[in-house]
Amino acid sequence: MPTRDGPVHVATTRRQYKGKVYETHLLRRSYREGGKVKNETVGNLSHLPAEAIELIRGQLAGKTYVEADAAFQVTRSLPHGHVAAVWSRARSLGLPGLLGPAGPERDLAMALIVARVCAPASKLATTRWWVDTTLAPDLGIETASTDRLYRAMDWLVARQGSIESALAARHLAPGALVYYDLSSSWLEGSHCPLAARGYSRDGKAGRTQIEYGLLTNDAGCPVAVEVFPGNTADPTAFVSAVETVRSRLSLERVVMVGDRGMITSARIAALRELGGMGWVSSLRSPVIKKLARAGAVQISLFDEANLAEIAHPDFPDERLVACRNPALASERARKREELLAATEAALERIATSVAAGRLVGADRIGIAVGKVVGRHKVAKHFQLSIGEDHFSYARRAEEIAAEAALDGIYVVRTSVDAATLSAAQVVAAYKALANVEQDFRSLKAVDIDLRPIFHRLDERVRAHVLICMLAGYLVWHLRQDWAPLCFTDEEPSTPADPVAPAQRSAAAGRKASSQRIAGGEPAHSFATLLTHLATLTRNRIALAGGVEFDKLAIPTATQRQAFDLIGSAIPTVLK
Repeated sequence: MPTRDGPVHVATTRRQYKGKVYETHLLRRSYREGGKVKNETVGNLSHLPAEAIELIRGQLAGKTYVEADAAFQVTRSLPHGHVAAVWSRARSLGLPGLLGPAGPERDLAMALIVARVCAPASKLATTRWWVDTTLAPDLGIETASTDRLYRAMDWLVARQGSIESALAARHLAPGALVYYDLSSSWLEGSHCPLAARGYSRDGKAGRTQIEYGLLTNDAGCPVAVEVFPGNTADPTAFVSAVETVRSRLSLERVVMVGDRGMITSARIAALRELGGMGWVSSLRSPVIKKLARAGAVQISLFDEANLAEIAHPDFPDERLVACRNPALASERARKREELLAATEAALERIATSVAAGRLVGADRIGIAVGKVVGRHKVAKHFQLSIGEDHFSYARRAEEIAAEAALDGIYVVRTSVDAATLSAAQVVAAYKALANVEQDFRSLKAVDIDLRPIFHRLDERVRAHVLICMLAGYLVWHLRQDWAPLCFTDEEPSTPADPVAPAQRSAAAGRKASSQRIAGGEPAHSFATLLTHLATLTRNRIALAGGVEFDKLAIPTATQRQAFDLIGSAIPTVLK
């Protein structure tokens, strides 16, 4: 039989026998004989692995294969998803336009804000971090020095007034509730003009600090921030906040909401003189006790409801809403008894030492007793008798009972008429100060990590705080957007009784117990979601022959949903 030549191919046949499919892979050649097409079997490939068979099939069909490592290489892989998501949300909020005209300063300011959301750190550490993400190469700031960063900060803080005015126009309307609170953070270094010693809300007694007031709308969305020396009193800061609302934010008619240490009677008198400025605040404990002695506040007010509107001549043209929170009353009673018991135990040890003659002298006994009763701040609840060689103590039952009668009671004061805000709405408005407290937690520790502050010049300190506030503005919106992916309660209930504690919804309870979201994916905190988004990388691919291109990793279901929730496609490049 003559030897035939010509191209060969792989032919695969399948047959079924007793329910089982058998495959045969033959190396065959086709030829013509007598005008008919016939096939010649050259070899049987069935014993080879499936991958080898497919390679032979493809090569015989004209395809060219090279070794995988020689075909392409991933020359660079940069975390992309987290900065892309934050940048996209900032764009949709119009934040770049709010900052000012396009230019290198704006790019750096935007990068500082995005970096503060994704990886808060010092300015030097930030310049090291962002070159290892897509943020720096896409904005062209890979070589940005700290001096350039400082110039961008100076540019940004000079525009603070116009930025906050634009935010106020978005989120505050005439007559709206405007929330204000003050916090502090400590500084490193000793040459900042704003640094001073004052009441530390960080528990850093003895350290110099600055203070800053945050102004938000009723939902807690940050609108403006102002920096003060570290020894500024709350009422002084509040006066500045009112001036900010009036002048910088161009709001003549709003209702200021602040706590009892912020909006004092003296500040209310100043608000009356301004005109057009309402307020919602609360009374201090001594004033509530005075009202109780006068019979204006008594437990019978709360027989049918946990709030009651009252009036008193000491508060003309104001409405007073007395509230009683049973849960708070129970907690205060428990805590008081614990402190009394702990103090009694310590006093008993002193009494034993005096009786045994180990502690003698009224002065020595008095010093020992003073240390004990001042420790838990319950000295007013004890009757003490100290002599040269004796000591005794007893609880002041009547005073303790009088204090216990006011447990859980607080009184909200407001200038707003009942037609605008009902008594229940007044209480709800005051309790919404919790949103500002949540903003401070986000700014100081949870998300933005504002503290400590390393800057020396006062304008740089103000710029740092402004950057953190704008980052907080972004975080506030992202938390709303990403609630379905996180443990955040998507359906917070509004209790019929505004005094009652907030209750978690059933859906939030299910997320907390199962640690899963509706689709079965793991539920995230805001921080872990950003970490997960960072695993969506942008990879630089180099092909044989010198061709290079960028390609994103395939996003996970959670990453896709995160971008869907902010209304953005996943961008390959930020700008």
